[in-house]
Amino acid sequence: MKPTNVPFLFAILLALALSGQATERPNIVLIMADDLGFSDLGCYGAEIRTPHLDQLARDGLRFSQFYNTAKCHSSRVSLLTGLYCDQAGSNSLSRGTTIAEVLRTAGYSTAMSGKWHLSGNPVEFGFQHYWGHLSGATNFFTGDDTFRHGAEKWKVPTKLNGQPFYVTDAITDFAINFIDEMIPGKTEGASENPFLLYVAYNAPHYPLQAPEKEIAKYKGAYDAGWDELRRQRYLKQMKTGLFPRKFELSQRPSHVPSWDSLSAEDRKWEARRMEVFAAMVDVVDQNVGRLVAHLKKRGAWENTLFLFCSDNGACPFDRTRGKDLQPWDPKSYWCYDVGWAHVGNTPFRLYKQNQHEGGISSPLIAHWPRGLKAEPGRSAAGVDQGLSPTPLGPITRQPGHLIDFMATFLELGKASYPKKVGSRTIDPLQGKSLAPIFQGKQREGHPTLYQHFGTDRALRQGDWKVVAAKGGRWELYNMAEDRTELNDLRKKQPERATRMIAEWFRIAREVDRLKPGQLKPGTGRLSPLRFGKRNDPGEGGAPPKKKGSRKKKQPKSPSAS
Repeated sequence: MKPTNVPFLFAILLALALSGQATERPNIVLIMADDLGFSDLGCYGAEIRTPHLDQLARDGLRFSQFYNTAKCHSSRVSLLTGLYCDQAGSNSLSRGTTIAEVLRTAGYSTAMSGKWHLSGNPVEFGFQHYWGHLSGATNFFTGDDTFRHGAEKWKVPTKLNGQPFYVTDAITDFAINFIDEMIPGKTEGASENPFLLYVAYNAPHYPLQAPEKEIAKYKGAYDAGWDELRRQRYLKQMKTGLFPRKFELSQRPSHVPSWDSLSAEDRKWEARRMEVFAAMVDVVDQNVGRLVAHLKKRGAWENTLFLFCSDNGACPFDRTRGKDLQPWDPKSYWCYDVGWAHVGNTPFRLYKQNQHEGGISSPLIAHWPRGLKAEPGRSAAGVDQGLSPTPLGPITRQPGHLIDFMATFLELGKASYPKKVGSRTIDPLQGKSLAPIFQGKQREGHPTLYQHFGTDRALRQGDWKVVAAKGGRWELYNMAEDRTELNDLRKKQPERATRMIAEWFRIAREVDRLKPGQLKPGTGRLSPLRFGKRNDPGEGGAPPKKKGSRKKKQPKSPSAS
């Protein structure tokens, strides 16, 4: 009998073990911030302190062309279903299934913490655990009457876990609790399966409210004003390799006054409210750090796909009330205005609602120690060949969209996309998996990406994009040369523009199922864009009433925030 070759046997066993790890399905943590502009994180250009997210970017992967739908509720529909918003049945999800439902059928444990903003309750759509508010926005210190723990009403306390109640912190508290309930070894009845955790922060959506100590950290940081801060963010984006230098900074539009034209009193007020916004983003980053630390503590970090994005571009709607109140007073209701939203979306044009790049461009940070193959410090394979190493980690310029999360999770979670869930007949999946990008490869991207909200429209095919704001004239841009949309090429390439516009209407009619009133052809001129006080047409956390004023009934549509 020949002696056993111990080293050879050990090598085989090790190879089998590593092979098993490679095919092991990952845990998934998906975080969506609310009204966070493209440039509002340090690793995307901001002066705001976001060290935890910046570190995830260094060790992971940043996307420079990742798209949302430019609006709160429609982005949540696409994130959850992998479909365009109206295609999925909008807030009812009547023609869509959720990432929680498909992963749960594949054995995943599922949980959500935070803002829902759709019909029903997350526990009705595949989430085994839920805590948060069903509303489109809420008071950060006192909440509202839509808070739920599972299906049960949850009364907001003055303190939670011994600390003053603050929604951003509470969302993380419950997310950590759910992690413990889903990871075996600590909680009785915990699952042996991988888990999906969806964390939907309400911050930094208005009202601008933050703890006093957090706001104090940014005292004086915005005294230079929005013109200078926007220039600084753009220079940082160029320096860190986020964009090629050929992309010019879009100019301040006429509806944004120059900083120097403001009175000293107005400059002080504007700087003050941006300090509060920055503090809210800072607190989100701190809570991301808490989640990361807890996953590491529980031994789940190495095989967790961790994703962070935003639901739309920065918000230009000023609905401020209680200007005389401090932003750590629960009775305050501050917003910032279009000037700071213009900074938030650096270097792009326009804002939340619009389908220009400022409205639909989201940061996306992907981190997965065991599964991400893009080498830190280098551009992801197949993208912008020759880009020098960046100080903030690898960048992919491959376009992606919120609809791609479903396809990605189906592939990684080894789940099947259904044709029917309960009484719902499910539409065909629109998204494409991001997994090849995570592996450092060039994926076969979307031949067409369709964008719509209200009377704002866009369609992208390859490097070309047509876009129209507020039912106005269509414009044509080459995204490879002019991502900031400064050089309208429609007159030079009318046939291309005509084909793409026709395709937008076909998808809107046949796929997204828009109603006839939403299919009007638009005008032959650019629509005037006006931004100012009370210019948000919808709900999203009602501001305090002025003395002697009647309470106005807010629209019920969840599309308002």
